[in-house]
Amino acid sequence: MNEATVVVTGAAGGIGGALVRAFAGAGATVVAAVRTGSDDRPMPGSGTDDGLFADIENVDTVTADVRDEFDAERLMERAARVGGDIDLVMPCAGVFHSAPGEAPLDEETYSAFDDQFRTNARGVFTTVKEAVPHLAPDARVLVPSGQVAVEPSPGYGGYAVSKAAAEAVARGFATDIEQTVGVVDPGIVATELTGGQGRDPEDVVGLFEWAATEADAEELNGGRLGLADWKKATR
Repeated sequence: MNEATVVVTGAAGGIGGALVRAFAGAGATVVAAVRTGSDDRPMPGSGTDDGLFADIENVDTVTADVRDEFDAERLMERAARVGGDIDLVMPCAGVFHSAPGEAPLDEETYSAFDDQFRTNARGVFTTVKEAVPHLAPDARVLVPSGQVAVEPSPGYGGYAVSKAAAEAVARGFATDIEQTVGVVDPGIVATELTGGQGRDPEDVVGLFEWAATEADAEELNGGRLGLADWKKATR
């Protein structure tokens, strides 16, 4: 990914942050979006933030809320100004307003359901839609997801619904635009969303690097690739 332009949303989180550092380390210009007004990581109200990835010269950190289409538009316009055509987009922003297994759908609050859907599903839509005018012809979009999106598991409520919708958004874009859009499932990764359970985010970076550069574009486009696919292809 040397000299490529990469956009990562949800960059303050475990997977997003790991991807920013990995792709920047490989020589890409990375525009890292962090959510404004986060309760656990306050950020400036607009513009850039120089603290999160201050140790990496080729990372431009921008405050943007993917729930806001105008923020998404400004994010992609900035990425195009900083690095030219965008080669890779990874919409990693996500929320889960409960603990895994403790949010049955019949007990879900309307506010939690709405915000999870707005962030996890609509946020993928705004991110990809606003990226399209700036995408390189051979660009790829990798939408992170999880098994709860395709195999219901008790207690995942609106979060599972929103991830299933995010995968549907990815398939829709894969059908409608010329660039490659696919879903990447890294399994359970230790982040705030999983309560710290699962693999270290650094351990799944290779899956995304492979999906971004070496995975067959036809198989990825509108499809779903996971750890088993990566290991089979690279063993």
